[in-house]
Amino acid sequence: MNTIDSSYEAFQRCSRSVGGGVSSGLRAAMKPHPLFVDRARGAHVWDLGGTEYVDYVMGWGPTIVGHSHPHIIDAVQQMVPRMQMVGMGHELEYEAAELVLDAVPGTERLLWTNSGTEAVQIALRLARAATGRNRVLKFTKSYHGWHDSVYASLDASHVGETAVPGSAGQNPNAIADLIIAQFNDIAGVERILADGRERDIAAVLIDPIMSNAGVVAPVPGFLERLRELCDQQGVVLIFDQVIAGFRIARGGATERYGVTPDLSVFGKAIAGGFSQSAVAGKAELIDQVASGVTHAGTYNGNPVSLAAVKATQELLAQPGVYEGLEAVSALFEDRVLQVFDRMPGHPGLSRVGSLLNFVPPADIGAQEQRRLWDAVIEDMLGRGVVLLPSGKIFLSTAHTVDDVERTVDAFEQTLRQLSELQPL
Repeated sequence: MNTIDSSYEAFQRCSRSVGGGVSSGLRAAMKPHPLFVDRARGAHVWDLGGTEYVDYVMGWGPTIVGHSHPHIIDAVQQMVPRMQMVGMGHELEYEAAELVLDAVPGTERLLWTNSGTEAVQIALRLARAATGRNRVLKFTKSYHGWHDSVYASLDASHVGETAVPGSAGQNPNAIADLIIAQFNDIAGVERILADGRERDIAAVLIDPIMSNAGVVAPVPGFLERLRELCDQQGVVLIFDQVIAGFRIARGGATERYGVTPDLSVFGKAIAGGFSQSAVAGKAELIDQVASGVTHAGTYNGNPVSLAAVKATQELLAQPGVYEGLEAVSALFEDRVLQVFDRMPGHPGLSRVGSLLNFVPPADIGAQEQRRLWDAVIEDMLGRGVVLLPSGKIFLSTAHTVDDVERTVDAFEQTLRQLSELQPL
């Protein structure tokens, strides 16, 4: 049995007990089918058949220091025999929090929770409580978790201020309080927020670099103007940094762009591969949980995950970490673009820090773009490189120059073969 077949058989068996055969829906889009992994270390994974791959999935973003980092594993292994879930206070709650708050400019308090979806909901509740308003401004194509109240207008074809549901079975009433704007459209947000009080706008919810929509950086002045407008209208500015946080800079988008939101939502890389998220920001907003705003969750701040948070933050605080991460990410971009530039259609890459996204040729339609990337990731898998179906590419401190060169060679072979079969 070859290695791809071992994953296919595992996928078929999983489909008989797990809905869709995957634990998160988008994993089913991996081509030719989901890869089933036996172990992972550094920037590499091994499938059930023992084949090793260079990994650019990286847990869909969390493993910023690589898989199974010894410092994180040691911290977790020390904690597990001591306690798991206690439902009471413990010292890691504040030790880990202090490291996060020290890393992110303008944050005074945080709340622990378990996923980005949960953290976004907490942030919105805090904003509504503080302002006494209900409506939320979000941006087309921005993903803020799967919750009914924000899962909307994910397609570029969705225009206008009215939110469009993103899933079958979604309660349409849950998105009635959403107002939709276009990312980087300064005039558009000025028009919407000009009467923010009258329009009952409690918060602006924004991914500062559109992490799930092609890795689009903010144009100069966009975030700054958004901050000004929110201040003028008494609107809470929320940065969804579940992906960008601790990845594009230690202090996330706040550090990189010099704009401080009222609240930030963190997840993924905050714990280096363990399940944990946080809402951080102004004390006056966060401290509402002591005076009427409900913040609950059995697993919030559990000691095992916070051991991973503390260990991850210790690693990220070491001198030279982000310089090294930027260097390997820039090398990846430069070397891969050299390959792309020689290919018909000239595919591209967008990059902010260690987060990249494949940019398909502009002269082909959306369906053709989708088919192209599906063909790329399927062929690359056969050459020992794992890529995401979304087009996102995650680098880590564990990726090396050798990993990049191996990936470049695989891209070159893949794109040459695909261009011979059908011009890009």
